[in-house]
Amino acid sequence: MSTLCSWPTDQLCLSEQARKAAVRRVEKAFASTLESLKVDIGLVELLESIYVPLGAWLVARQQQQVGPLVVGINGAQGAGKSTLFNLLEVILEEGFDLKVVGLSIDDLYKTREDREALAHSVHPLLSTRGVPGTHDVDLGIELIRGLKGEFGDEGRNVKIPVFDKSIDDRCPPVLWQEWHGKADVIVLEGWCVGASAQPQAMLAEAVNDLERSEDPLGFWRGYVNQQLDGRYKELFDMMDVLIMLKVPSMESVFEWRSQQEKKLAERVRYFYDTQQPTEHLRIMNEREIRRFIQHYERLTRNMLDEMPARADVCLELNENHKIANIRINQSR
Repeated sequence: MSTLCSWPTDQLCLSEQARKAAVRRVEKAFASTLESLKVDIGLVELLESIYVPLGAWLVARQQQQVGPLVVGINGAQGAGKSTLFNLLEVILEEGFDLKVVGLSIDDLYKTREDREALAHSVHPLLSTRGVPGTHDVDLGIELIRGLKGEFGDEGRNVKIPVFDKSIDDRCPPVLWQEWHGKADVIVLEGWCVGASAQPQAMLAEAVNDLERSEDPLGFWRGYVNQQLDGRYKELFDMMDVLIMLKVPSMESVFEWRSQQEKKLAERVRYFYDTQQPTEHLRIMNEREIRRFIQHYERLTRNMLDEMPARADVCLELNENHKIANIRINQSR
């Protein structure tokens, strides 16, 4: 198998010998996790040509500063953000001896009760998770500050929330993950990570049926846009590096999000009693998925238009979910 592209040669931070050594260490570490990550059988070639060089590029950035490197991973639904994080986590830990901690903006969702209260006080569409305004941004800022050691706790015992999409609610604190000790790299991944607010004039015209029928006066999209100019901007400004996984089109978002929902359903069937009523599991059908995606369409289209030119690294995906081009806007 031949890859569609390779990491730019003028941004290589390792000699060929060092890169191959790192690849061997990483390949060994991946041996037991290849199936769960669903990576192609050409993993070694992908590691050599793209992922290990990306890891080395991040290491070079981390070495230029004091304290942990905060990396944001942006990508529409189904783009592969979690897989990219899993790859980078193993590459940085096994290949470069760094300690990596990651959190998803999905796990920062407000509780269902809080979103329902927001829907009552601001706009009904805010009951649906996902758009800016439905996350506990203050908690996210506190988490990253804690992981960076800004509270003076060298032990850094930080509890990271977990959101269960199958019940559309945050898990109780007893099920939260815990991070102990110092981190070298902190990764925040999510569909709207790094997003910026639109000019007010762009909000006037609806972009889809959802906005036309359920937000005709623009109150909901105006509120979402306002959030991006507030605390979300403060959260995203904490990132030192932004990596974008650029999907080819909005239709790809629907197709890939549909695939995610099918995988979620498979996991739910595995963990739950098959006799449990399916309405309690909140698995969406295709019509529901398309409506769900329309909540994100405005911001997704805006990010596809403007983010590739400002993200530090833009990994452009083709229709087959492969990296077809690599754009680096910020040198190491």
